[in-house]
Amino acid sequence: MSVISINFGFLRKLIRKSIIFFLIFSFNYLNAQHVERVYVPFIKTAQLFESGNQQGLPVYVLNSNRKLQLEFDDLEGNVKNYYYTFVLCDYNWRPSNLNVFDYIKGFTQNRINTYRFSSIAFTRYTHYQAFLPDQNAIPTQSGNYLLKVFLDGDTSKTVFTKQMMVVEPKAIINAAVVQPFTPQLFNTHQRVRFSANIKDINSFSAAQQIKVVVLQNNRWDNAKKDILPTFVRGSVLEYNTENVGVFPGGKEWRWLDLRSFRLLSDRADSSSSNNKTTDIFLKTDVNRSGQRYVYFPDYNGMYNIVTYESINPLWQGDYATVHFKFDTENSIEYNYKDVYLAGQFTGYQLTDDWKLKFNPSTGLHECRAFLKQGYYNYTYVSVDQKNPEQQFPLEGNYWETENSYTVLVYYKSFTDRNDRLIGCSTINSRTDRPGFSF
Repeated sequence: MSVISINFGFLRKLIRKSIIFFLIFSFNYLNAQHVERVYVPFIKTAQLFESGNQQGLPVYVLNSNRKLQLEFDDLEGNVKNYYYTFVLCDYNWRPSNLNVFDYIKGFTQNRINTYRFSSIAFTRYTHYQAFLPDQNAIPTQSGNYLLKVFLDGDTSKTVFTKQMMVVEPKAIINAAVVQPFTPQLFNTHQRVRFSANIKDINSFSAAQQIKVVVLQNNRWDNAKKDILPTFVRGSVLEYNTENVGVFPGGKEWRWLDLRSFRLLSDRADSSSSNNKTTDIFLKTDVNRSGQRYVYFPDYNGMYNIVTYESINPLWQGDYATVHFKFDTENSIEYNYKDVYLAGQFTGYQLTDDWKLKFNPSTGLHECRAFLKQGYYNYTYVSVDQKNPEQQFPLEGNYWETENSYTVLVYYKSFTDRNDRLIGCSTINSRTDRPGFSF
């Protein structure tokens, strides 16, 4: 009996350790997929982009005069001691083992000294701004960097994180968006065909030392990774396989114009406001997968903070609670499916914050978001409750859709301790840039 008890005790410990390992693995996996996080509810509209271009991918060219722009609002409204630091990561966004002084020249922590109190707006907040890299903290190595913003010089008080990249241009990338030959994908998907010339890199084994990532519309949640070259001709790597770099085309994004709360756009159904809050109720959205394709200019899922009636929208723009409504077929709740609001402002994260809840009284799926004045793109995603990896399009997929694609080329020699970013190139699926068309 004692032997049996010991065996059962051992099994219980083994099962407990297995569960803990599984939870840790799952947590690390999710973090690898979504490394950008906002950890506190009072931080809103946190942006990191190429200076002067809110839709620009946050890429800093090593040893250049270019800058990245960091903007965010603190809704608690008082002045706080915000700091930032950089964490070097590999191409999968896992922190490297390098000492911080191996990739940062200067201070490892820097205070954000530029801030403004909101004016004109009913919503009270403090707006913070920084241009990176500061002359006191300059990255010395290329690669992926995680920007951490935290309070009082204590990294355990991290309020949000942002992804950024530092590139040393050594690879020449030529890319084009083509229509797949596969019959099932011919009318619905887009394929990125590209090559990388690495003549300035001493690559002993390109297939092992070179890694490539392809992004659609600056998104990391659906990025294509671990792409092997089809051919290697000298210093040129060709990526031309039929199943490489294939993305669903989607449709031009739904749009929301919040540049003015007084002069509402035709997407708004009604609004209500007082001297403290503003609520905007949008017209009901429907499934567009059965609608024909129509081209119109959009932000490819991103957003732009801008207003009609103020000088500087960064600290004069107001906030509103925006109410979204989605009508399913026959106004009934989806069986075993969840509907989520998605866009750059949601971080493309399928969390309860962006999940639409079914309202039996209206027969609609509803959710709300607290958004700053600007122009937004968004979409809806349907997800299988039992298998979150299965997502069902609510927009439809079309080969003609205008999308932007970014090819990132990483290199790691047998002596390097981290992945270096040696090439970055962005292309568009439509070079004609027409007006409204069918």
